Amino acid sequence: MNNISDKAFVHPKAQIGDNVEIMPFAYIEEDVVIGDGCTIYPFVSIMNGTRMGKNNKVHQGAVISAIPQDFEYKGGKTLTVIGNDNIFRENVIVARSSYEGEQYATRIGHRNFFMEGVHISHDNVIGYDNVFGYGSKLAGNVVVEDDVILSTNVVVNANVRIGRTSMLGADTFISKDVPPYIIAANDPVEFQGVNQFSMSKLGKDEKTIAHIANAYRLVFNGQNDILDVCRQIKMQIPEGKEINNIISFLSSSKLGLITKI
Repeated sequence: MNNISDKAFVHPKAQIGDNVEIMPFAYIEEDVVIGDGCTIYPFVSIMNGTRMGKNNKVHQGAVISAIPQDFEYKGGKTLTVIGNDNIFRENVIVARSSYEGEQYATRIGHRNFFMEGVHISHDNVIGYDNVFGYGSKLAGNVVVEDDVILSTNVVVNANVRIGRTSMLGADTFISKDVPPYIIAANDPVEFQGVNQFSMSKLGKDEKTIAHIANAYRLVFNGQNDILDVCRQIKMQIPEGKEINNIISFLSSSKLGLITKI
């Protein structure tokens, strides 16, 4: 059974799952799928191309699958694919992709929390269990991995990658890649150390955290290029999942990394 207000507009061809609540003055377009257990608050717009999973909550004034603000967009049927258990607070905007085809979709995983005023632009790929602070803005083609925390008013430039379990300080502008497991802050943005707080909460032991810290001493305290640093990490730091993640991230960077302190 669904609870859909007669004051909401729900296109008759929209696909609405079970136990969905849609409150007054919500607007849901034709090419939309909303999974079981979702809650759509008043004055929310769910636009064409939305593919929403289960148990998401979309609060007042949010726009999901907005038309991308991208000159490359030519008006095709593009997509926003959203997982389960996400929270979109007031006035969050998520834009759909610029190009047709599911492989190009704007993607949001599971259990993300988007605070008031967050903007997720076209073609972003968002992983799992991330927190986006008040007013943070992501330009197009940004990748955010898992367990990332963005503080208030973080701005991320196009094509940047944010590595897993990193933390970005308030009012930070990011124009280069942020490697996994670190804290980045200040203007211009700088490496501030290893994100021991989040890693401890996720159950990483002291030895693993120490290995990560030693790897980043090689990354940020020397003058070598990224490929040389990756070779040094392989030679000097014991192998493990986290170290392999760091090497993989560094070696695939196209924009380069944020600077050291």
